Amino acid sequence: MTFLNHLINGISLGSVYAIIALGYTMVYGIAKMLNFAHGDVIMVGGFVSFLTVSSAGVPAIVSVLISMAVCTVLGVLIERLAYKPLRGAPSLAVLITAIGVSYFLQNAAQLLWGSDSKVFTSVVPFNSISLAGGKLVITPESIVTVSACIVIMVALTLFTAKTKMGKAMRAVSEDKGAAQLMGINVNSTISVTFAIGSALAAIAGILLCSAYPTLSPTTGSMPGIKAFTAAVFGGIGSIPGAMLGGILLGIIEIFSKAYISTELSDAIVFAVLILVLLVKPEGLLGRHVREKV
Repeated sequence: MTFLNHLINGISLGSVYAIIALGYTMVYGIAKMLNFAHGDVIMVGGFVSFLTVSSAGVPAIVSVLISMAVCTVLGVLIERLAYKPLRGAPSLAVLITAIGVSYFLQNAAQLLWGSDSKVFTSVVPFNSISLAGGKLVITPESIVTVSACIVIMVALTLFTAKTKMGKAMRAVSEDKGAAQLMGINVNSTISVTFAIGSALAAIAGILLCSAYPTLSPTTGSMPGIKAFTAAVFGGIGSIPGAMLGGILLGIIEIFSKAYISTELSDAIVFAVLILVLLVKPEGLLGRHVREKV
C-alpha cells in the first residue's frame, strides 16, 4: 500500500507539473519562445487566491475564478509590454527579457506581500478517502488535481483541433508569415495563447499550494523549472507530451524521495531528462522537424 500511496502522490504532483507545462508548450509551440516568467505567474495566482479568501472572505471557487482572471490579464500585459517589442529580436534577447520579468514579479511580490511564507488554506472542501483499513489514503487535492489535468488536456486538444482560434494557433505555429498572408492576426493569436497559458498557471498555482500549503514570492520558481523540464521531456509543443512528461516527472520525483534520497531527488529528475534527450532529442512525443536549407 505504501507503493500505491507514493504512486498516487506522484501522479498528483505530476498533474500539477503537466498543467504548468501546458502553458510552456503552448507558448513555445506558437510563439517559439520560452516564457521563464511563467513560474512566477503561478505564484501570483496563489497569492490572489490566498488574499481573496483570507481578506475578502470570498468562497474558494470564486477565488479561483478571480485568480484566473488576474493571471490572464497579467499574461497578456507581459506579452504586450515585454515580448511583443522583441518579436523580431534574437532568441537570446527574448530569453534574457523573460528572466528579467521573472525577477521583476518576484521582487514586486516581496514588496506587496512581504517575503515571509504564508500558510495557504486548501480550496478543496472534501475529506480524504481511506481504503484498505486506512493503509491507502487518497487526498481530495489529488483527486481534483488529476481530474483537472485530464479535463484541461482534453479541452485544449479539442480547442486547438475544432475552433477557429485553435486552428489559427496551429497555423501560426507552422509558419507565422504564411498565416499572416492568409488573414490571421498573428499578434492577437499569440496574446490569446499567453492568456490561456496564464489562466492555466493560476489553476496550477492554487492546486500546488492546496497540496503543499506554503506560499511565498519564490513559490513558482522550482515548479516552473520542473514543468519546463516536463514539457521538454514529453516533447515541447505537444499537448499530450506535456501531460505525459509532467506525470512521469512527478512519479520519478516522489519515488526518488521515497526510495533513494530526498536530497538527490531533483538531481535524479534532471538526470533522467538528460538520458531521455540523449536517446530521443525531440522528447517522448515530440516531432522531429527537418530544417530546409
